[in-house]
Amino acid sequence: MSSVSTTGPAPYIYSSTRMRVRKSKLIGHDEYMRMLNMSLPEITRAIEETEYKAEIDELASSFSGLDLIEVALSWNLAKEFQNVLGIMPGVIKKFTASYLQHWDIYNVLTILRGKTQGVRPGKIKEVLIPAGSLDRVVLDRLLAEDSPERIVEALSSWSLYPVLEREFPAAMEKGTFGDLENELFKEFYRYVFKQTASGVRGGKPFRDYLRLEIDLMNIKTVIRLYKGGVRQDVRELMVTGGSFSVDELVRLAASESIEEILEGIKKRYPEGPIGELMDAADKSMPLHEMENALTRVMLDQMDRISKRYPFSICPTLVYLKRKRYEVANLRAIARGKESGLPGETIAEFLVV
Repeated sequence: MSSVSTTGPAPYIYSSTRMRVRKSKLIGHDEYMRMLNMSLPEITRAIEETEYKAEIDELASSFSGLDLIEVALSWNLAKEFQNVLGIMPGVIKKFTASYLQHWDIYNVLTILRGKTQGVRPGKIKEVLIPAGSLDRVVLDRLLAEDSPERIVEALSSWSLYPVLEREFPAAMEKGTFGDLENELFKEFYRYVFKQTASGVRGGKPFRDYLRLEIDLMNIKTVIRLYKGGVRQDVRELMVTGGSFSVDELVRLAASESIEEILEGIKKRYPEGPIGELMDAADKSMPLHEMENALTRVMLDQMDRISKRYPFSICPTLVYLKRKRYEVANLRAIARGKESGLPGETIAEFLVV
């Protein structure tokens, strides 16, 4: 088997080409629209005809209906992310591994929330995505612990343990893990940014990509808080590292109208898809439609960055993000059908 050089442009050309092939196999808009007119068994068969066939076939003897789709999607996503990491050469592998650690936060919080709510370990395991540094063995060990406190203790060697240890008592006292989640993601982005600061090739496009992701995350938080009637100082909820300063975000969150928020965002992004979305949006747009529109803009902007830096880590990150939303879309369709929602309602929650 031939190896790929880990120096010069070769690893970037290699990884970019592989990711573009993978991206071309993602489910398209027309196929999602067809699924909206299918029954749940028909959706399962349609998914089985795609890149999820191996998981559907393997799990069909143990699960059925919505459970079969849910578990198959989780297994496929984790397997695909680990496969991508396995073929990444050189510094791209380092950046990709750093970025995939956000799944560790998702998995730890999913386990903690499930345990505090009395959910069976088997049901929690169905939705875990072991794509970060905490593999299936570690996650199974956490699921076997008999209390949230024991789970935290078992994570003492995790890179984000200091944040978890500091914030966990307050989370248990409040009965919500929202602030803990926010602090974990703040530390995660600080850590990932540090990985890009060594001057190695690929660092700049990775930082551009991360800044955009953080901007859109903070914008979503500001709009969500406004729609929810929250008007206090939101400084601690903002993730640093984007193009907005924390003070700017606090001022945005204190706006007296949604139009004022949209105008403030447009000043930072006067042109392109983000500016166009701010022009098109208004106070009557439901929160989920605004968030989905922002996500679509983020993906489109990330595609633009990827085209600007065709031989960088960006094509890899674009594929990982779009794969994630493919799974989210399939879940939304399956759950919507299981709940008896009409296709046009489900379509409002898809990112396509």
